[in-house]
Amino acid sequence: MVSCNSMQQLRDIANSRNLLWNLTLRELRSKYRRSVLGWSWSMLNPLAQMAIYTFVFGVLFGAQAPVGDPSGITTYGLYLLTGLIPWGFFSLVCGVGLQSILSNTTLVRKVAFARESLVISQVLFCSVQFSIEMTLVCIALTLAGSFILPWLPVTILLMFLLAVFAMGVALVLSVSAVFFRDLPYLWTIINQLWFFATPVIYDPKTFDGKVPSAIHSILYWNPTAVFIRSFRAT
Repeated sequence: MVSCNSMQQLRDIANSRNLLWNLTLRELRSKYRRSVLGWSWSMLNPLAQMAIYTFVFGVLFGAQAPVGDPSGITTYGLYLLTGLIPWGFFSLVCGVGLQSILSNTTLVRKVAFARESLVISQVLFCSVQFSIEMTLVCIALTLAGSFILPWLPVTILLMFLLAVFAMGVALVLSVSAVFFRDLPYLWTIINQLWFFATPVIYDPKTFDGKVPSAIHSILYWNPTAVFIRSFRAT
């Protein structure tokens, strides 16, 4: 029964592919539409975040990055960038996905289509921005002396898997938000906690032997932590 329902959902999504495409195009066209710099902000935002966190944690607090494996790079700014961009993608997908049904109630009430398309279109839109930002990472690593070409297929696979995971979380959030209207406010708090529970701005090895085993496991094995460690390993 579960497999039959899943196949029917996939068929419904396939039948809604034109709507899915149009929803994705709408998001792409409206993003930065009235901005002077346009899609350049996709690169400027992570660079600005990297600069701020590098100054606060790297300069003021003296944080250091572990030696990159296999890159051998120890630049704290690049260490941040390889964590901020995957995390930013996950956080963005969950945030916009959560609101996807609530912000399209008129469409949901008047048109018969696969509701999952609303979330998937947001994932596709965010994936375009994610790809631009990951290109920035590749350029930065290359300029820093890292030979990234052999690892590109693995990186692309990780990007796809992260998108699938983020879409799953966003689908759950989007449905839950329909029945629990306080969820968007609650998610803001959860998102902040999840960010600091993920080794984006710090090396988790710093806390080895210093925190309880339960917290240590969260720092190493929560899903986004695994993804970010994997990105940094490639």
